[in-house]
Amino acid sequence: MSLKCGIVGLPNVGKSTLFNCLSNAKAQSANFPFCTIEPNVGVITVPDDRLTRLVEMCQPRSTVPATVEIVDIAGLVKGASKGEGLGNKFLANIRETDAVLHVLRCFDDDNITHVDTTVDPVRDMEIINYELQLKDLETIDNRLAKTEKQAKTGGDKTAKMQVEVLKAYKEALEQGRPARSVSFETKDEEKFARELFLLTNKPVLYVCNVDDASAATGNAYVERVREAIAGQDSDLMVVAAKTESEIAELDTWEERQEFLNEIGLQESGVSRLIRAAYRLLDLQTYFTAGPDEVRAWTFIRGTKAPQAAGIIHTDFEKGFIRAEVIKYDDFVTLGSETAVKEAGKMAVEGKEYVVQDGDIMHFRFNV
Repeated sequence: MSLKCGIVGLPNVGKSTLFNCLSNAKAQSANFPFCTIEPNVGVITVPDDRLTRLVEMCQPRSTVPATVEIVDIAGLVKGASKGEGLGNKFLANIRETDAVLHVLRCFDDDNITHVDTTVDPVRDMEIINYELQLKDLETIDNRLAKTEKQAKTGGDKTAKMQVEVLKAYKEALEQGRPARSVSFETKDEEKFARELFLLTNKPVLYVCNVDDASAATGNAYVERVREAIAGQDSDLMVVAAKTESEIAELDTWEERQEFLNEIGLQESGVSRLIRAAYRLLDLQTYFTAGPDEVRAWTFIRGTKAPQAAGIIHTDFEKGFIRAEVIKYDDFVTLGSETAVKEAGKMAVEGKEYVVQDGDIMHFRFNV
């Protein structure tokens, strides 16, 4: 499975600069709104030291890392829910993503015009959240009128359940809360809720774009955002997008690391951002490793062995027999699959085994 994240925010907050850092695809970055008319898409690899170590040990003919698809979506303005600016296109693009990276301007620069003249990341955050909530409320109202009619005239139990879900969302949205703040008790309710594809039901990572001096410690703007999202089911991280773009231009790992050390960071914001996106969606990684290929596979935490096998190929899940599992630490410590087997460290697991982050898997199946 591949993760798809949409980078959103008001115009001129650093979205395209961040996208360029992440993907090395050069989206136009200019000092005016809507310089990104069509969503720019980049596919980037997920940084994982474990994959690097397995490649060193196995010396495979090919290596396939996990990937993340990043979409840089045109800047949004007030009234987007009613089609202002590029609103309708913006909202359609964000609906297709798995998670939202909401970029907030947390730096002062007289040379970069703010669409609302002053720098206020909390206000900017509320503008976008409000527009998304309005669009979701429109979706709910349109669906509710039709579903209530079905529930009343036909006595349809499913329709009655759907009405309750829709009303719960309507109440939350009218109170200014996102759809993701609402929880449900039954699997049927949860399934219907997912099928609505509400914009504010997507996990959000607030990315505070700061200046070089604030890259390691943050600043007062960041603290205001942190206070504003306290209690919300969302995360926050600090990135200096302009600084990250300079790091990305350096040729060697040593040069990049020296640059990071100078500004008080141990690793790039890009690496931290990708891992944060993984945590946001509760994603983990298992590996297949051998002389032909070392590969990272992305799965949702709690996935059982047959479903994990199905990520490779549906036949693996259909004909699943068992999974041979080696823990990453055992493989690295003992040095090879043969040594792991001789030490009795390879486990044979059945259909109820819950795959763990870092497992090295070999699936037996018969179709």
